[in-house]
Amino acid sequence: MTKTGRRMSAAARQEERAAWMLMAPWFLGVVAVTLGPLLASLYLSFTDYNLLSAPEWVGLENYAEMLRDTRLHKALAVTATYTFVSVPLMLAVALALAMLLNRGIKGLAFYRSVYYLPSLLGGSVAVGVLWRQVFGIEGLVNQFLGLFGIEGPGWIANPDTALISLILLHVWTFGSSMVIFLAGLRQIPEHLYEAAALDGASKREQFRHVTVPMLTPIIFFNMVLGIINSFQTFTQAFVVSGGTGGPSDSTLLYSLYLYSEAFGRLHMGYASAMAWLLVVIVGVLTAINFYFSKRWVFYSDGN
Repeated sequence: MTKTGRRMSAAARQEERAAWMLMAPWFLGVVAVTLGPLLASLYLSFTDYNLLSAPEWVGLENYAEMLRDTRLHKALAVTATYTFVSVPLMLAVALALAMLLNRGIKGLAFYRSVYYLPSLLGGSVAVGVLWRQVFGIEGLVNQFLGLFGIEGPGWIANPDTALISLILLHVWTFGSSMVIFLAGLRQIPEHLYEAAALDGASKREQFRHVTVPMLTPIIFFNMVLGIINSFQTFTQAFVVSGGTGGPSDSTLLYSLYLYSEAFGRLHMGYASAMAWLLVVIVGVLTAINFYFSKRWVFYSDGN
């Protein structure tokens, strides 16, 4: 090897060491913040642990208990209803507003920011408290209905309508999906619409045969993220129900029940098992979505 080659090798080794040093904080963060707690929760899911004494190994008892826990089954049913109703509604609202903003209206940046704002605030405690007031017996919703002589129910206090209020709160946080849809609409080649118009396609047919197929990757992306986020919803349900999941467990989302088991009853081992069940459920749903996406998601380079 020449002297130049040795110098280059030494320089390359020095750059490699520098790269490892720069990445070291990230690796430490992954181990300390993600991988470490992940493995710890997996171990705790096989133990009886209450935070006050040492974990006691119980094997699969926590997982067997989940099969007998009727309240857990209720939480799963409520969360499934919440997810599979709110996510499609949110995507529909986000796409509709994205198409409206894509028409090139004046003040686009302002409207885009206003519509995006609920996504930033929707998961906050303050908005949860506000939502309780809006859907209370004397809230704004019932005051509006009163203008038409309609006596509205206590939306939050009624088991038949309490979950509806949470679903509407989730739909209200459509901003991030809307911004992504808007970016996707901007990427659809105009010549596709021109060709469809020359073939006599109406605006509705253009939407069905041009807009929707070209947006399917973005619809798929927003849908997967929406399902994952919905199964992890906690703050809204906690604030609206006062941390109980009531009335009659009608707003008992899975994350709320997990929290109550972990920090309310100090069943930390059981809560860890519940967390891993949630990982499995979300993973299975995501895998199913990816499997069926081959049948309806259309990818194109736009040429």
